[in-house]
Amino acid sequence: MTGHDHGHHGATAHGHSHAHAVSPDADRRWLRAALILITAYMAVEVVIGFVAQSLALISDAAHMLTDAVSIALALVAMRLAARPARGGYTYGLKRAEILSAQANGITLLLLSVWLAYEAVQRLISPPEVTGGLVLVTALSGVVVNLVCTWFLSRANRSSLNIEGAYQHILTDLFGFVATAVAGLIVLTTGFERADAIATLVVVALMLKAGTGLVRESGRIFMEAAPAGVDPDALGDHLASTDQVVEVHDLHIWQITSGQPALSAHVLVEPGGDCHKVRRTLQEVLDLEYGITHATLQVDHVGEQASADEVLTLSTGPGPEQPPADHCEDTHGPVHRPGGYRE
Repeated sequence: MTGHDHGHHGATAHGHSHAHAVSPDADRRWLRAALILITAYMAVEVVIGFVAQSLALISDAAHMLTDAVSIALALVAMRLAARPARGGYTYGLKRAEILSAQANGITLLLLSVWLAYEAVQRLISPPEVTGGLVLVTALSGVVVNLVCTWFLSRANRSSLNIEGAYQHILTDLFGFVATAVAGLIVLTTGFERADAIATLVVVALMLKAGTGLVRESGRIFMEAAPAGVDPDALGDHLASTDQVVEVHDLHIWQITSGQPALSAHVLVEPGGDCHKVRRTLQEVLDLEYGITHATLQVDHVGEQASADEVLTLSTGPGPEQPPADHCEDTHGPVHRPGGYRE
């Protein structure tokens, strides 16, 4: 029975669970357009930054370099993730997108440390900054980043991979705004430390975006449940289904962003309809939790146990007579009807 259940579901769940609102080809076109625009502008900005002696401009250019790298990484990761599963990679290379997102987060954090150090040095001993050149370049940078931000907002941002590239560019947009303000202050008041202060504003934004990306990608690598899904509550919900006696070995994780998966061992009361229970549970997971990739092993109580265990489990849970475990080595809590949990 369990073999039939498993095979049947494997054929149905895989077929309808991975649709995106935006096609991968469209995603790649938007990303490539942003990459070309950013690379061209970055080359100009590096030259102007050194001429104007502006750390804020140079930091923006350095950030634009990571923007370009993040988009290139995203494009490579999308191509890898699109490859079919084969050989030892039974899920394919979908986690390549999460690796890309994590790399984007780490580069943001490393770059923020370097820029913070440089900015503090310039606060202590500010160099002469050409405010007018900084202002004009930063304002043009705002326009470029607005266009690139719009490009990436058109792509599928539910992908953590594309979200990583988007966060890079969005942070850069805010950075250009801060740099433009700094250039205006230097130009009108001669307060050259404004350039370093603008850099520290960018650093704060980079730390926030980088921390979020590293945390989210880390959750996926550590096989954590998707954000917003409480495994205990979900397990109790499944256990409360008609004819279900126990749910254990419940695991919820993400294959990649937007693709949650679940596996569980479900025990049904003697004489219960295993097939009906499995279909009901899969419907609950799909409609209420958005989990379409679920593998459920469904057994009658006692199919792999002694007669004593059948009796104990079928009499129901209670403080004086807790049901015996069906498996010798269960992973995680055991869920039973009425919210009873071990």
